[in-house]
Amino acid sequence: MSEQTNEEKAHNRTQRPQSQAFREFIGQDWGARPAGPARMEVADYTPSRHKRLSELFPGERLVFPAGDLKVRSNDTDYRFRAHSAFSHLTGLGGEDEPGAVLVLNPVEGGHEAVLYFHPRAPRSSEEFYADSRHGEFWVGPRLSAQEMSTATGLKVAHIDEMKDAISKDLGAVQIRVVPQSDPAVEALVAELRQQNGLTEGAEQADARLAEAASEIRLTKDAYEVAEIRKAIDVTKSGFEEMIRAMPRAIDHWRGERVIEGAFQAKAREEGNGLGYDTIAAAGNHANTLHWITNDGRLRDGELILIDAGAEVDSLYTADITRTLPIDGKFTEAQREVYDAVLEACERALEVAQDKVQFKDIHAAAMEVIAKHLERWGMLPVSAEESLSPEAQYHRRWMPHGTSHHLGLDVHDCAQAKRELYQDSYLEPGMIFTIEPGLYFREDDLKVPERFRGIGVRIEDDILVTEDGAIRLSEGIPRTADAVEAWMAHLQQ
Repeated sequence: MSEQTNEEKAHNRTQRPQSQAFREFIGQDWGARPAGPARMEVADYTPSRHKRLSELFPGERLVFPAGDLKVRSNDTDYRFRAHSAFSHLTGLGGEDEPGAVLVLNPVEGGHEAVLYFHPRAPRSSEEFYADSRHGEFWVGPRLSAQEMSTATGLKVAHIDEMKDAISKDLGAVQIRVVPQSDPAVEALVAELRQQNGLTEGAEQADARLAEAASEIRLTKDAYEVAEIRKAIDVTKSGFEEMIRAMPRAIDHWRGERVIEGAFQAKAREEGNGLGYDTIAAAGNHANTLHWITNDGRLRDGELILIDAGAEVDSLYTADITRTLPIDGKFTEAQREVYDAVLEACERALEVAQDKVQFKDIHAAAMEVIAKHLERWGMLPVSAEESLSPEAQYHRRWMPHGTSHHLGLDVHDCAQAKRELYQDSYLEPGMIFTIEPGLYFREDDLKVPERFRGIGVRIEDDILVTEDGAIRLSEGIPRTADAVEAWMAHLQQ
């Protein structure tokens, strides 16, 4: 007896009706469908995004998979989240559209964008009630081809037509696919390359496409700026919920998770969910940069560092960090560290006004950090000497970068070339974080005893305009006095 496939094994537990009478009956007497979606606002912006890529790869076929569902356990999948390059070029967000592929086909004068996806089947089909992947009885309303075209402004076709379409004229036409996006689509492209003698330099060609797809997102258009503002508004609401939850969290044996859960609920209610795993790090946990275990207690007299960002339906995210006194009041030592970090934030934003190189923002923050560490007697050399590339002693207590781009990914545009990222000059439309910190682990004997166990990071989201850099997250309190007043107001 041959071994069953996973798909066949799944049928072992099914009780799906199989009779012809049922099939005919379920396809009858359905009312009219509601009107389809209107054209999305973002559809006015995607053509210019396509054009920027078209100019970089004239005459080549460019393939951007959305990606597919990923198994969480057995036959349960994670919620779908499209590859960011696909979302940027189609405008699709939420949980749209697993298995879809956008292809930019070379045509006279540029490229034509075609979206390949699985449109809904009629209610008379078996797919409607029996297909747990695409059937509307299982997954809810789906769009027809015409509705998808109306919503996105794109030409659309059935996903089954994609293979023949991207095979056309290969050899005469080069093809690139975004790597690490959809293994099935990447395997198909590899097969077609093999058949058409296009394997040489393929890996580098695909890497360059991913790089370019990242680089065209370094400056945001008006739609993207508005979406990130929305994400920041939701994130502010989430921080307010966390502050309100603080008294309950103090009484819970895993209070950090109470805080995490309060933010997650608000992010899901008002947005698409989390832009990244929330860091809710109380006490010494704040000195672990990516503390996402969130299983510790909250104790009066300690701080909690919260790094959280809500993702809105368009998939743009915020990225905000605040360090809060758990009992509502900073101690003298906590305030001293907090104010040093805040000064570094202010200096970094001040430097960003002058359209400097991106890396200069970090350098400005480090000057402030080193100055305070010298004042506290923690450096073996002067602040000036520590700042030299050959020393960097101050980085023991601030080991990460000060800024990163922000957008569809929390660490947006990460595949861009260094000369267009760290070494670039600030341009209007760039959105990035400023997030210096100081991390004084409780077992670090080089730290003055009064500071041990204190970890502080303050993070805001910054937009470069024609007139300079502005703090998009200005509405979220950040000075020590403002934070104390904010907490007192929300907990009264």
